[in-house]
Amino acid sequence: MVFLWHNLRPRTYYSQQKGLTMRGPQPTSVQLSSTFQEILEQISRCYTLPYWLVLRAKIVLAAATGANNTVIAHQLDATVDTVRKWRTRWSAATSRLVTAEAEGQTPPELATLVRVILGDTPRPGAPDTFTPEQLAHIIAVACEDPRESDREISHWTGQELADEVCQRNIVPTISGRHVSRLLAAGDIKPHRSRYWLNNERPQNPTKFDAEVKTVCDHYAAAPARYRQGTHLVSLDEKTGIQALERAHPTRPLRPGQIELREFEYIRHGTLTLIANLEVATGQIIAPSLGPTRTEDDTVAHVRQTIATDPAAEWVFITDQLNTHMSEGLVRLVAELCQLDLDLGIKEKSGILQSMATRKAFLADGRHRIRFVYTPKHTSWLNQIEIWFSILVRKLLKRASFASVEELRQRILNFIDYFNRTLAKPFKWTYTGRPLVA
Repeated sequence: MVFLWHNLRPRTYYSQQKGLTMRGPQPTSVQLSSTFQEILEQISRCYTLPYWLVLRAKIVLAAATGANNTVIAHQLDATVDTVRKWRTRWSAATSRLVTAEAEGQTPPELATLVRVILGDTPRPGAPDTFTPEQLAHIIAVACEDPRESDREISHWTGQELADEVCQRNIVPTISGRHVSRLLAAGDIKPHRSRYWLNNERPQNPTKFDAEVKTVCDHYAAAPARYRQGTHLVSLDEKTGIQALERAHPTRPLRPGQIELREFEYIRHGTLTLIANLEVATGQIIAPSLGPTRTEDDTVAHVRQTIATDPAAEWVFITDQLNTHMSEGLVRLVAELCQLDLDLGIKEKSGILQSMATRKAFLADGRHRIRFVYTPKHTSWLNQIEIWFSILVRKLLKRASFASVEELRQRILNFIDYFNRTLAKPFKWTYTGRPLVA
């Protein structure tokens, strides 16, 4: 080997110096259309694609210039065998690429085809450890309540599930980590849960759907009725708003660093906000802020709301909280609507006898001031809840309040700012379920 190397090198060097071309096998020719040239260039410039794909695209691009495999390998820091392999692979797929382009495939489809050709050939790999039937049984057990297997736990863990499937002889052996990988592949997450509140539709679907449709119909008619002088108001309370003061000042954001909020805080008390959303305009009108949300607080709030336009027609969308169907509200509506009626005695007779009788009176469509009630457990149906989430995200979540009074003033300032700059009607698209006669 030493003798041959010493004899060949001077001859190679002499030929290069003389500018002569040595005879030998020629590299496979690569021809590219402008479309595939552009696709490969896009791949070669992309920093988010796998390195192997970018390298293979660069090899084909370099081969299309006529460079030999040795030169390309040197330029791209790859082996000659790698360059030869992908040069040959692309050349073998030329007819397939030309056919696809001639058939009028779109650039994204052609790009997908290029990635397939430059991808690795599927390999058989090791045989599966578990059969599809065994995997299906493991998933089925993961969806069971652990107590059905005499395991007093609230949810499965990977190890406990592995123990159970082995105990049932579904599989001879399996690790907890492998079970967790199988669950992840099936998008099953026993370790996670979230709260869920069922509404009352299954108990009386006809009544429930009718109540939902009534609320949605009011929302749809709100703009036209507002032009006619009728106020449609979404009303609710947000209780327990905490005046939390951060124990140390917040560090403002700067380039390369997000805002830093102190974890510890000082409590200064709470407030309750009773708010109205004017559905037609999206504005908050006549808010009330105080320490409680009693019947008297609700009555006082409704009274001050109506006082902003005393002669107008008012429709309040609200939930079925007891303070929204109280004796005080009945007396207020009777007073402002000038109804000369015997209201009876609370819990004994007449309109005031029960919550059901008071609700029927307050929802009477003949009154200038009336209430429309959402079904139980449908807070999502009350538009004021959407605004409450805006209040939390834009003010309460990150602010620091040194006192309850400061909290109160900041909320009022936010409402004023919201009404001036952000308020607009919510685009309500839900219309309820179709009612079946």
